[in-house]
Amino acid sequence: MVQLSRRQVLLATGAAAVVTLTGCSDDGGDKDVSKNRDGAMDKYGVGDQFKAAAPLSFSILYNNHPNYPLKPEWLFWSELAKRTNVKLEPVAVPLSDYEQKRSVLVGAGDAPAIIPKTYHPQENAYVSSGAILPVSDYLDLMPHFKDKIEKWNLKPEMDLLRQEDGKFYLLPGLHEKPWQDYTLAVRTDVMEQLRIPSPNTWDDVYTMLKTMKQAHPDSFPFSDRFSKPNPAGNLLNMLSLSYGLQGAGWNFQHTSWDESAGKFTYTGATEKYRQVLEYLHKLVSEKLLDPESFTQTDDQARQKLASGKSFVISTNAQSIVNDYRPDLAKTLPNARIGKINFPIGPAGPVNPASRLENGVMISSKARESKNFVAMLQFIDWLWYSDTGQEFAKWGVEGTTYTKDGSGKRTLTPDVNVLGLNPKGTKHLQKDFGFFNGVFAYGGRLELVQSFFSAEELEFQKVMNGREHAKFVVPPPAPLSDEEREKATLWEAGLKDYVYQMTLKFALGQRPLSEWNAYLTELKGKNMDAYVDLVNKAYERYKKDHG
Repeated sequence: MVQLSRRQVLLATGAAAVVTLTGCSDDGGDKDVSKNRDGAMDKYGVGDQFKAAAPLSFSILYNNHPNYPLKPEWLFWSELAKRTNVKLEPVAVPLSDYEQKRSVLVGAGDAPAIIPKTYHPQENAYVSSGAILPVSDYLDLMPHFKDKIEKWNLKPEMDLLRQEDGKFYLLPGLHEKPWQDYTLAVRTDVMEQLRIPSPNTWDDVYTMLKTMKQAHPDSFPFSDRFSKPNPAGNLLNMLSLSYGLQGAGWNFQHTSWDESAGKFTYTGATEKYRQVLEYLHKLVSEKLLDPESFTQTDDQARQKLASGKSFVISTNAQSIVNDYRPDLAKTLPNARIGKINFPIGPAGPVNPASRLENGVMISSKARESKNFVAMLQFIDWLWYSDTGQEFAKWGVEGTTYTKDGSGKRTLTPDVNVLGLNPKGTKHLQKDFGFFNGVFAYGGRLELVQSFFSAEELEFQKVMNGREHAKFVVPPPAPLSDEEREKATLWEAGLKDYVYQMTLKFALGQRPLSEWNAYLTELKGKNMDAYVDLVNKAYERYKKDHG
């Protein structure tokens, strides 16, 4: 674990902090907000319901998900206004264009005040221009956010968000416990028929696929999805984490922390990454993994599973319920499918999930608003308070759910989500706007798992029993503006080349015997200079901030 930065101690657990006329940074830099308090609560602390002193409206960039397209008449909007006196004005952008549209709006200075659904390190691109706010300067205005960081000991993870100035510019979703959602889904009826035990390791997965191939020689047992825009996005990420890297595929991290060496190395050039590619190539060469897995659409992968052409596919909890089971029910009604435990690799039985999730950026223009303090209080309540998180996820007690004396929540008889109440005629997401990925993420373990089925709870029980502590949180290595300009120039070329060669190595279009030549080619694309830049930034930050 990294040494924590020297900074002001966070609010004591459970303290009902009172917001003063000054917003203090967690590094001690005072920011006078006495002229920006219109509509704010005079006293607002942990456990308080935020309600603006006057009706307010805030603009928000809205990631419009095709599974539950935005509706102005959702109960979420009206109930939120009733509880907080705040009306949100969404600038709706399709999920497929969200990152590009966000970049255009932020770059042009036209972004809404609240910019959610941002995954670290995406915020890095906007720091040097001053387009987004250094939110760490204003944490005293967000008591629920600070309280959870302290209670759940999230400081090491939060340090990873810090820039060279010691500040961070993203308010991430906060989890009490790590939540590994993605793994592989497998046709359990096929496993039973072939007497295949549930795989525990990636070697077991290989053995399972071999057995399926022998029984169904004309099939590709494993045909994967989640390959847009990154080839084999989820599969590569899972494998890289299992081999002890920081991430690959759709979570590609240019550098991984080598704890034994005490320095960063380039992920795509490590021996561990070569082993990942070796494993993938073995699956492809033995026709266990469909080569189209690296490029096909999700719909194509789902069709192969539904038609019985494949038996294994990447999944999360929602995909099982919303996609695979309904697909199979139409075509193979006797088929059954379920999650297997996240396969163990050379890194051992770790839970690699981060306790931070996508989060919120705030436009720097919002700082000049007379309602700035009220906006931070509102964000703090909706995204980080227990009651705000419960509201965003479950909705309105008595309308969308009920709660018994023990605190257990149950959907009302006419409301369904995730197949938990299949006779329900209304959908919590589609018809009410709750359990929406823009607002509902993070929180206490009990809340995060409150929609989980019995089988998902069993999966999470296994994952929570694994040693998250052994999954090393890398130390911060923030770049200066000048360094970031250099790094940005190098990153695109490096990433594109790693993706290209990953595809070629996995598919056998380039033999792994050319690995050393590939490393030389990466060096020609400034790999060494890039890693040197990151390691110097790490040493500098360690010296300056401890």
